[in-house]
Amino acid sequence: MVSRVIPVDPFDLIIFGGTGDLARLKILPGLFRRFASGQMPPEARVIGAARSEMDSAGYREMIHASICEFLPEKQRREGDLGKFLERLEYVRVDATGTDGWADLKTLVRSEVTKAYYFSVGPSLFGAIAERLHGNGIAGPKCRMVVEKPFGHDLGSAQALNETLARFFDEAQIYRIDHYLGKETVQNLMAVRFGNVLFEPLWNAQFIDHVQITVAETVSVGGRGAYYDKSGAMRDMIQNHLMQLLCLTAMEPPSKFDPDAVRDEKLKVIRALDPVPAENIVRGQYAAGDGVASYREHAENPESRTESFIAMKLHIANWRWNGTPFYLRTGKCLKNRLSEIVVRFKEPPHSIFEADAGRNANELAIRLQPNEGMDLNVTIKEPGPGGMRLMEVPLDMTFADALGASGDAVPDAYERLVMDVIRGDQTLFMRGDEVEAAWAWTDPIIEGWTARGDAPKLYEPGSVGPEEALMLMHRDGRRWRDLKA
Repeated sequence: MVSRVIPVDPFDLIIFGGTGDLARLKILPGLFRRFASGQMPPEARVIGAARSEMDSAGYREMIHASICEFLPEKQRREGDLGKFLERLEYVRVDATGTDGWADLKTLVRSEVTKAYYFSVGPSLFGAIAERLHGNGIAGPKCRMVVEKPFGHDLGSAQALNETLARFFDEAQIYRIDHYLGKETVQNLMAVRFGNVLFEPLWNAQFIDHVQITVAETVSVGGRGAYYDKSGAMRDMIQNHLMQLLCLTAMEPPSKFDPDAVRDEKLKVIRALDPVPAENIVRGQYAAGDGVASYREHAENPESRTESFIAMKLHIANWRWNGTPFYLRTGKCLKNRLSEIVVRFKEPPHSIFEADAGRNANELAIRLQPNEGMDLNVTIKEPGPGGMRLMEVPLDMTFADALGASGDAVPDAYERLVMDVIRGDQTLFMRGDEVEAAWAWTDPIIEGWTARGDAPKLYEPGSVGPEEALMLMHRDGRRWRDLKA
């Protein structure tokens, strides 16, 4: 199957922080793949803006080296790469001063779609937005893309939203969460709302529980000092896992429209019950297996910041009354894995003998690695000897099922940047959504801070603290294995 590529209108994409890691590792390689696929029009241009002393030729050399380093050779034909690099410009800009803004104004075209990507720290958002307006290169038809963190708590998120609102309308602001650009995340909506097989069963009457896991094998490493100010709750639960939870639990929107989808996500966040302390497990990796401890990486021997968290949540609405959602995420775990697991209830009555076995259906939605889905169904175990039941997976790995190599599936960033150019906000967070997530998160953090709770230690390469396993075992359930 060949995917349909829809070209976009001519545009100028201006990347503030254009020499940073995100631009070099993700944004520009992703844009090159869109160019090579024929989605970028010939008139499109990308302008890198940063403090580094460099000209456009030097910038093209830097991006050429980055693309050669981060994309395999089969994805970068030199002819395409050369033509793509011709579309790159660079301007040195002082985000908090006056240098370079006149040069940027000269480069930016007024007649095309303009998107400003703020690939910088949140402390610079206001300064850049103010200078864009002051120099007359913003306007009602431009768009701005901002990266997380969207605040550190509710107060800072509100202040950030107020800062952006002084210069841009909400319809112009694209708060990017790369998890929402993954093929599988979007397919979750297609599976739920495009198949009569699932949506009638997608409720507390038929679903026993839902698990959402984002496990990483890496440590915090050189990001320790930064991470120690956030922790897994702020860094992962409040945004990435919250978004996966919303898409899994939301009501069907009236139509596939940005505000209709985001309205339903907001309702989920506002329906979340407070989480009691006994339903939260925080962990911190110790030293072991050749890995320094979290505290060593954070350079803070007294740190109580969590590198792992597991939680049991409830959503107070009719659809999910009594159905728990279990979330977990952490560093230095057994395998790298992101998945949503929907565990259905067993049939209310079995016609088979007790020793035949009983199994419940399970839908696993894999975000990484090997994006895809599998549905476990119950069949008879082959062979003579009576009726014995067993589970088998109906596997749909996207790269196999769609007749394409994994390289052909667009990366999250390339998909989301193209959505910005098209003006489609469906997969981007709205300001009230961000604030609602912090309003739910803040009391949880304040609670364990006030109690002086210390995270439980766990071994690197494990599945996390033993207490996280018990969080489900006490309910007669168990986590899916962290298998790659």
